[in-house]
Amino acid sequence: MKCFAILEFKAKKWYDKDTKRKEINMANIYDGAFRTILNDCQKLIIPIINEIFGETYTGEEEIRFFPNEHFLDQQDEADKERITDTNFTVLGKIPKKYHVECESSLPDGKITIRLFEYDAQTALDEGEVTEETLTVTFPNTSVLYLRTYKKTPDKMKYVIITPGGTVQYDVPIMKLQTYSLNDIFEKSLLMLIPFYIFSHEKDFPEYNRNERKLAELKAEYQKILERLDELEQQGVIGAFDKRTIIELSGDVIKEIAQKYENVQKGVGDMMSGALIETSARTILNQGKRQGISETQKKTALRMLKRGKLTIEEIAEDSGLSVAEVEQLAGLLTV
Repeated sequence: MKCFAILEFKAKKWYDKDTKRKEINMANIYDGAFRTILNDCQKLIIPIINEIFGETYTGEEEIRFFPNEHFLDQQDEADKERITDTNFTVLGKIPKKYHVECESSLPDGKITIRLFEYDAQTALDEGEVTEETLTVTFPNTSVLYLRTYKKTPDKMKYVIITPGGTVQYDVPIMKLQTYSLNDIFEKSLLMLIPFYIFSHEKDFPEYNRNERKLAELKAEYQKILERLDELEQQGVIGAFDKRTIIELSGDVIKEIAQKYENVQKGVGDMMSGALIETSARTILNQGKRQGISETQKKTALRMLKRGKLTIEEIAEDSGLSVAEVEQLAGLLTV
């Protein structure tokens, strides 16, 4: 009986570690998607900052990032892998520092500690000493929660007790699942689109077994793609921003719907197809400027999809160069 108990304990310990590793990997993928769009699509940050902090930035302000690779007394493996690059300054009339993090896990107090550690270290690194007086400036900090639980608060709070008095301030929380698709587009919160699928997570089992319900979800994502197209045509967002939103949406869907093949394939494949179409359209437009016909490139794409001819044969039949066909072939591996 004692041996069985030991084996049971060891098995549970291994299971817990394995589960923890999977959770860390998933969290890193979501965190990575957030950091990618934050750093690569800076124009999309401003509406988020306006929404969270009640600012009135126009969107024309310059944004400067200040990567910080300090690893303090971290709480777990996930933190050890973090390279915090979500610290930036918006150069408005008065420059302000911001720190925005993304979380998908249940609030447990650890993130509050981690945020304060980072904020304190950043403030200290950028502190100034004048005549033995140290002045430190803490950033405006917030957290985007991808999942909302009963325990998820509306804000966190820092309370710092010092010999000279108590300092306290709130850390606002943005809850993704409180925003509808219309909210996201009307408020220009396009940074949230890659994570919008979290709002449907609880319905995955039904989508997976009910074709009609899955079709409704796909229709919603088709609407997202159409609205992104409209924004690109209006010049509100660029082709790169749109491509990044679509690509990261596909990555997140692939990860979050691992156990639901129909959801992963249905919506995930739709986003992959849109990504190929977006890239192809960019190349076609480039081709037009270079005097290459759209028909030539569409013909080459069809031949590539059939997979029966070599690159050289397709180039000869379509009238494109081998390099141009190779560029198109690269799209099909996205």
